[in-house]
Amino acid sequence: MERMRILPKGWKAYLIDLDGTLYHGPRMIPGADGLITALRAKRIPFLFVTNNSSRTPEEVAAHLEAMGISARTEEVCTSAVAAARYIAQAQPGCKVAAIGEAGLTIALKEAGLQLTLEEPDVVVQGIDRQFTYDTLTRAARWIRGGARYVLTNPDLLLPSQEGLMPGAGTLSAAIQAASGVKPTVIGKPAAPLMDFAIARVGLEASEVAVIGDNLHTDIAAGVNAGCGTILTLTGVTTADNLPDYVKSSGVEADLVCRDLDEVRARICGSGE
Repeated sequence: MERMRILPKGWKAYLIDLDGTLYHGPRMIPGADGLITALRAKRIPFLFVTNNSSRTPEEVAAHLEAMGISARTEEVCTSAVAAARYIAQAQPGCKVAAIGEAGLTIALKEAGLQLTLEEPDVVVQGIDRQFTYDTLTRAARWIRGGARYVLTNPDLLLPSQEGLMPGAGTLSAAIQAASGVKPTVIGKPAAPLMDFAIARVGLEASEVAVIGDNLHTDIAAGVNAGCGTILTLTGVTTADNLPDYVKSSGVEADLVCRDLDEVRARICGSGE
């Protein structure tokens, strides 16, 4: 059996963020394709790990492939799949009310959970671009009536081609205000998504590093989980705002790279 390559600081595998790290919406960030190609060539394990709950892993992989980034369905970990697994482990086969899109509802069904709009045991919420006042009313009543509240991810804003749009965390703020209940959070920077991804690569947390553009989510998640961290200045965090983000997040990355070519060189070597 081939000996596993030992990478910087003893890292053996990588958990890679998507939006802001590998792409901006439909546009690939320069160097993303080269990074993934180099990781494959070196046989370095990695997973794509995203807070976005709207797409299935198959759709995420297809989105990456369409931009020229090599991706396989089994390499994708979404907050929706992690949320479904989390609920299924705690309450197998329970009744779940889903507030979200196809990526969430499909994940819940595949985990053997019962989707319902009547007296759910759990309300699980992600991004929902069809969210209405009626949705808010039903969610608040279910949760106030005793249903457990699970949130796929706490992102307040999402980038789009037209500009920023409200994220799952913004919708959750309304549900929390109406129900008086704080949710169990699955996605970054919380632990469940990270625990799910680390278990998938089959290594200790200290042997894994997170690559991301956001100190508040990606890097904080890595720090909280005991992973290594690599910040790329390709998205939310830039060279200009880095000091402010370090101060507001309270965390620092082990490595800071100006772009993905530098990330590739640091973990794969520049001329090997």
